[in-house]
Order: sequence, then structure tokens, then C-alpha cells
Amino acid sequence: MQQSAFLSAVTPEPEKTPVFDSAAAQDSRHVLLLQGPIGPFFSRFSEDLEQRGFTVTKINFNGGDRFFYRRRGAIDYTGKLDDWESWLERLVANRQITRLYLFGDCRAYHRIACEVARRNRIRVFVFEEGYIRPNFITLEEGGVNGRSRMLYEPLNIGNIPKELPAENQQPKKVFLLTAVYSMIYYWASAARKDRFEHYRHHRPFEWFSEGTRWIRSGLRKLMYARRERHVLETVLSEFENNYFVCPLQVHCDMQVVVHSEFNSIEHFIGEVLASFRQHAPSNKAIVFKHHPMDRGYTDYTMLFANLVAELGLQGRVFYVHDVCLPTLLRSAQGTVLINSTVGMSSLFHGTPVKAMGKAVYDIPGLTVQLSLDDFWNKNMSVDNDYFQAFRAFLIMRNQLNGNLYRRISKEGSTGIVWSANLDDQHRWQDSDRSAQSGPRLTVIEGGVAAKRQIQRDDDSAAAA
Repeated sequence: MQQSAFLSAVTPEPEKTPVFDSAAAQDSRHVLLLQGPIGPFFSRFSEDLEQRGFTVTKINFNGGDRFFYRRRGAIDYTGKLDDWESWLERLVANRQITRLYLFGDCRAYHRIACEVARRNRIRVFVFEEGYIRPNFITLEEGGVNGRSRMLYEPLNIGNIPKELPAENQQPKKVFLLTAVYSMIYYWASAARKDRFEHYRHHRPFEWFSEGTRWIRSGLRKLMYARRERHVLETVLSEFENNYFVCPLQVHCDMQVVVHSEFNSIEHFIGEVLASFRQHAPSNKAIVFKHHPMDRGYTDYTMLFANLVAELGLQGRVFYVHDVCLPTLLRSAQGTVLINSTVGMSSLFHGTPVKAMGKAVYDIPGLTVQLSLDDFWNKNMSVDNDYFQAFRAFLIMRNQLNGNLYRRISKEGSTGIVWSANLDDQHRWQDSDRSAQSGPRLTVIEGGVAAKRQIQRDDDSAAAA
């Protein structure tokens, strides 16, 4: 095992390392941005934060990050993943960082950063695609999805306003813009590879293959639209109210890799079909919907053909890509998924949900708590009042009316429409000072450092 420079400096005699004097940072307005979504969102968000009274530092990890962040206050991290923790410890101390913003909390660099923030009592805010789609994005303190505090804390949804602010609708042509941003991001990363030679991405990172996959995705979208134009009509005419929807997630989705018991989407498909074959009545069908952002990366056509033939499910299994999801959900008996946000859409349309992984909406009274084997045979219903209260709770707690790739309104640089509650949380106020505690000293010992090295090795493997 290769030891980092940080660990090799630890001697048998415990070394005392002073860490972030939070008393000195009581008056600090300095926040740190790590990796954001592909595109200029974090550059725009930085401008919004400055308008809200903060001073912003941004870390660039590769050429793509650097290309899309054109504002002052950016620092390139060109070191190894093994050295990232000690480098970040010094930065947050020197800059007196009080807040950390990042996109996705499962990336190797971000997981280490969250641990550094925890030790230094720095508030961490995580962006993610919205729990409620398509008009919202998530900004949650502490972690999202499987790391959300909502999974472990009692939820108090009783004091939610009955009337919420009007929602701006999803902007048009988001997929096309996302594809363009992605190709530019990977090409810019390749162009600056010499400077960021030690960077470890959380998914394949070859500029040519990534660019061609997005082109392939666009071509496949046209092909599937033509090939599947009668599939929805067939499903509704033969199986209306007698079929289940199974939305598939992106093949490298951290919600699958980290927050579920499935090791792949193929594993999930196999488990669902095996249960469906054994326990679902013979008059039932199941519709698997491919994730639109995974269209250029994966194709499960042969897998489904083999499983359908092996299990004798001919005529009862449909594999689709670009059919209208709301129409599909409204006439379904139920939805089976890992932890996709389609679960919230399904509940919105009154379709019962069985979640197979950790999901913030998987709570008693809202989703089905039966086993998958029993789910196929039960006619369940959704408590709409409870769902609406939970949805309002999410909007007030951690949902922003906005989009990560295109402005949804003319408000600010990002176009985000802030709720009053979240607006207050992300604006500099004198009360921020009281969140800091007195000075402290962290002692780094060999055993603790060794445990962190094991975690970094796991992170490195996940990022490879």
C-alpha cells in the first residue's frame, strides 16, 4: 500500500497538529466551493454568494472545472488524492473557512472534505439533482440521499404552510445544453491533463469516448422515439392498471453503488424479474424505463431478451427509453425502484412505491413497506394528504426552485428562486458567528491516521 506524504510524516510519538481555530473565524465570511455540476453553475453561484455577503474560494480539480469557473478566488489542486486531506486542512485553517459547498457527497474528494469539515466544525451544504423534479434542485446541509439527516432524524411536517410560492417551470432544451457542457468539460480536462495529472475522476474520464457517448445518446433518442412510438399504447391497451413501472438509474449512480445492496443495475434487474416471475400474477406486466442520462452509455436489450426467455416472461416485460413517464405512472399498479427520485413523481401521480434502497421518501405511511414478493399481489393506495405535506416539507427544508444547467428565472446569476427559509440560511448574518465554538486542538495519532488511509484507499478504488 502506498503511503501518503501526510501519513509518512506521522512518527510513533503522536504528533500534535493544530487545526482551525474557530474562535478566530467567528467573524469570517469565507466559504469554499469544491466540484459543482458540469457547466457554469458554480461560477454563477459564487456570484450569488458574494451578493449575499460571503467571500468565496473555489477549488479546481481538473481542466473542466477550471474552464467553467472564470471568477477570481480559484485555486488549482494538482496533488494526489492521498495528499488531499492534509492540503485541505491547511487551506481551511489559513482561509478561516466556515462553510463548504459541493455537488454530490459520494465522490472521493468530497467524502474526505466532509470529514475535514466535521472535524473543524465547518457547515457542509450539498447540491444534488432535486428530490422533487423537474422544477427543483436539492441543497441540503450535512448530506443528501443516503446521507441525508432526514433518514435518521424525526420528521416534523406538521407546521408547513398550506400555500407555497408559485413554481417556475423547467426550462426547455436542458438535455441538449447538458450534452454540450459535458463534451466541453471532458475536452477541457483532456487539454489540461498535464497540470492535473494526479486527478482521479468518479467515472470514466476519456474525452473522446465521453464526447462520442453524448453524440450517441442524441442519435439513440431519435431512434428510440421512432421504434417505441406504439409501445405505450400497447401497454395501456393490454395491461392498464395491471402493470408495474421500474425506472432504471444511471449505471454509475452513487445512489446504487453506495446506498443500496445492489452491485449494479444488471443485478437489480435480475432480482426484480426473478421475484416478478415467481410471485406476480400471470395477468401482470412490468415496464422497465431506461434513464435518459444513461442512454449513451448502456443498453440492456440483450440482457432483457435473455432473462425474458430464461424466465418465460414473453409478452409481459417491456423495455422502453423515451415514453412519457407521467402517463406511464398514472395508469400503473405500482412502481419498483432502488432510490430514484421517480419515486416522488410516482407518489405525486398516486402510484404506490416500493423502494429497494435508501431513499428520503421511503417512510411508513408514504411508501409500501411490504417485501417485494408481496408487493406484486397487493392493491395499495397513496395517502395524498400525507404526500402533499411531505412534499411541502421538502420544499421548505432543502429544495430550490431552479435548474443546474439553465436559468429557470431572472433572479440572481443562477436563476434560483429561493424560499424564505433557505434564503435566510444562505445569506451572511451576524448570527452566523454564534454557530462557531471556542478554539480546540486535534491530535493525530497513528491508529486514527491508518484508519483514514484505509478509507482513502477505498475512495481511490471507487473513483478509479
